[in-house]
Amino acid sequence: MTRRATLRTRLSTAAATFLATTLLAAPAAQAAWEPTKPVEFVVPAGTGGGADQMARLIQGVVVKHNLMKQPLVVVNKSGGAGAEGFLDVKGAKGDPHKIVVTLSNLFTTPLATGVPFNWRDMTPVSMMALDNFVLWVNAETPYKDAKSYLAAVKAAGPSKMKMGGTGSKQEDQILTVGIEKATGTKFIYVPFKGGGEVAVQLVGKHVDSTVNNPIEAVAQWRAGQLRALCVFDDQRMPYKAKITDTQAWGDVPTCKEAGVPTTYTMLRGIFMPAGVTKEQTDFYVNLLKKVRETPEWKDYMEKGAFNQTSMDGDKFVQWLGTAEQQHRELMKSAGFLAQ
Repeated sequence: MTRRATLRTRLSTAAATFLATTLLAAPAAQAAWEPTKPVEFVVPAGTGGGADQMARLIQGVVVKHNLMKQPLVVVNKSGGAGAEGFLDVKGAKGDPHKIVVTLSNLFTTPLATGVPFNWRDMTPVSMMALDNFVLWVNAETPYKDAKSYLAAVKAAGPSKMKMGGTGSKQEDQILTVGIEKATGTKFIYVPFKGGGEVAVQLVGKHVDSTVNNPIEAVAQWRAGQLRALCVFDDQRMPYKAKITDTQAWGDVPTCKEAGVPTTYTMLRGIFMPAGVTKEQTDFYVNLLKKVRETPEWKDYMEKGAFNQTSMDGDKFVQWLGTAEQQHRELMKSAGFLAQ
């Protein structure tokens, strides 16, 4: 073989080797990040409440539709009005195998307690929905609407009627103060660990009313144990399917219609620890988009009467900044800011 032929052979062999190596390496280079071990799904609230229910629904949907290879493990860390869960995630900087479901206690807990935590200590992933609040009473009471109930509270005198809610200086108590200022009433506010417990306490008549989220009291409403008086939103809920024998969520009037000019909706979002990569964040963004496309999720949204607003990326970050400022102003007016 001539020197030139030998050189051509060597070049051809080298090219073939390079091409084969490139083709073998390409799938690895293009493969998106995904979890390599079980993912801890932190719930900064008690069991049975809205956050817990949402986390466990997402867990079930992921398993049923085989949306990720590794399992999601739900862990409740409710201490300190959710501070336990948030500080746990804050301390897990750079760990892509931990996510947390958040409510508006993302804002209220640090503002009320001074705990060294801010939503910017985590990585925003996705707003899953916004949650409504409903004024509830026991179905055995004579109150058929919010106007008659609040008139009775006012007639009873200051601190005679009990309003049950989740946590202290959190969403439920902030909303209760809003009701008091709008109507001239004054409740005894009784805090519980989670919305599930709040609903049970109202069924047992240990409190006179609650401002629980729809999903936290829907079972008792369906069973005829509780009565929904009004929803704290600008518009009635759009859902028309009957939940009880006679009522759909859309039949519940707004509190404004009852003369209570107080509105409030709550975040249901997903975050990761700070210091994770864009590829790791994108995995969960895409995972949660798939969750929201499932029939189970859509059914959950309707039965729980959620506002189905969702967002991620810069839009979500901007929303968080605005919402934080709104909560600061609300809590300042209620005297709930940490001194």
